[in-house]
Amino acid sequence: MSFGFTSTPEKKTSAMQSFAIVLGTKNRKKVRELADLMGLSGIAWRSLDDFPNVPAVDENGASFAENARLKAQGYAKAAGCWVLAEDSGLEVDALGGEPGVRSSRFAGEPADDARNNARLLELLRDVPDEKRTARFVCHMVLARPDGTAAAETFGVCRGVILRELRGTGGFGYDPLFQIREYHRTFAELGSAVKSCISHRARAARAMVPYLAKLSLELDAPNRPRGA
Repeated sequence: MSFGFTSTPEKKTSAMQSFAIVLGTKNRKKVRELADLMGLSGIAWRSLDDFPNVPAVDENGASFAENARLKAQGYAKAAGCWVLAEDSGLEVDALGGEPGVRSSRFAGEPADDARNNARLLELLRDVPDEKRTARFVCHMVLARPDGTAAAETFGVCRGVILRELRGTGGFGYDPLFQIREYHRTFAELGSAVKSCISHRARAARAMVPYLAKLSLELDAPNRPRGA
C-alpha cells in the first residue's frame, strides 16, 4: 500500500467509500462525537469495545502527541486495523503548561472534575486576570494496521480561566474556560458552538482530508481502470 501522505491532502469529498476505522477509546459518546465532527459518510466507526482482547495502552507519554501516538500505534498493531486516537487536555500559561497530560487526574486518583477544577482555582488564586490565559489542546493520530503512523493533526482553542464556575453544560474544565470572543465558557456555549470551535473539532477537521485520501487509495483496486 502506498498510503503515506507525501502529497498535499485532497479536499473533503462526499464520495467516501465504506471502510472501518477504530477509534482508540471505549467511550461510546466520544465515538459518536468524533464521528459527527468528521462529517464523513461511508466510514464504519468502531470502538475498542469491539476488541475485548486488545490490552489497554499505557499512556505514559510526556506530551499529548506522544500519548496519541502510543494509543493509535499500539491499538492498531494489536487489533490489526486502522486506528484513530487522540489525546487532549488543558494547558495554563501561569502554571507552565499544567495540568497538560495530567488534565483528567490533576487532583489525583480517581479522576474527578470537581476536584480538578477546585485545584486549578486554588493554584490560580493570586494570578491576575490578564495572566490567566490558557488553551485546550488536542493531538490526533491515524495509524495503519501494522502500527505505523499515517497522519497526525493538531487543534488548539485559546481562552482564559475564570475565578468561578459558569454554566452547566460540558465536562471537565469547561465551566472555567472562557472564550474571549464569545464572553462565555464552554459550559455556557453549548454543544453546537463547541463542535465548531473546540480543539477536538479543529483537529478532527484537519484529519478529514487524510481520511478522504485513505478512502480513495483503499478503493483504488476496486475501481475500473481509468476511473
